[in-house]
Amino acid sequence: MKAFKTILKTELKLSLRGMDMLIFAVIMPVTVLIILGIIYGDNPAFEGASYTFIQQSFGALASISICAGGVMGLPLVVSDYRSKQILKRLKVTPTSPVTILLVEVTVYFLYSLVSLFTLLVVAIGFFGFEMQGNILQFILGWILVMVTMFSIGMMVGGIAKNSKSAGIIASILYFPMLIFSGATIPYEVMPTSFQRVVDILPLTQGIKILKSATLDLPMNNVLLSIIAMGAIAVICSFVAIRFFRWE
Repeated sequence: MKAFKTILKTELKLSLRGMDMLIFAVIMPVTVLIILGIIYGDNPAFEGASYTFIQQSFGALASISICAGGVMGLPLVVSDYRSKQILKRLKVTPTSPVTILLVEVTVYFLYSLVSLFTLLVVAIGFFGFEMQGNILQFILGWILVMVTMFSIGMMVGGIAKNSKSAGIIASILYFPMLIFSGATIPYEVMPTSFQRVVDILPLTQGIKILKSATLDLPMNNVLLSIIAMGAIAVICSFVAIRFFRWE
């Protein structure tokens, strides 16, 4: 536990010094929220809707930091540490290589948590946001999205040949999900034919779950999304564990 705390403290300092995750995981979601709030205010999401545009978008915004940390940040740092032989060296020390992997997961979890609370404070304080649905359902959905995104990131970082290939794969996965899953561009404004295409993105299904939980929509409507996210998490976790490259 002492080694875990020491490494965690060091990794957090290095991450904050780099600023990348602070910008993409915390500042970016809040910036998008403020822009949407200025444009739409407390207007209904659409004519006759019982919820505002901010309420409709909150779940999607909460997923941005999860996607940034899990799909982009995690695979890059894992592959980089393997390329630099850091994981290999830890094998001959009292500290297990698994410890540093747990540390990295904790770092990106903390970013996601800070982002979620920041979004809540800004949304409630400036735009009168109210959670219409069950907060427990939202938290469970948020955790499911996180586990799925992190399992994807660990799989990519664990099996990529080097940090360069990990960066390419992570970018191919991250940017389409960031732009087309509904995290930044609302899913509802996309043409129906295009919605069917972006439905294959894991984050699209995750956002549907968070949106239903936020707006108190029937969770039965997103049962397939829950199953799909769970299946992706199990498959990616299995691949990550089975084929992980320590060196």
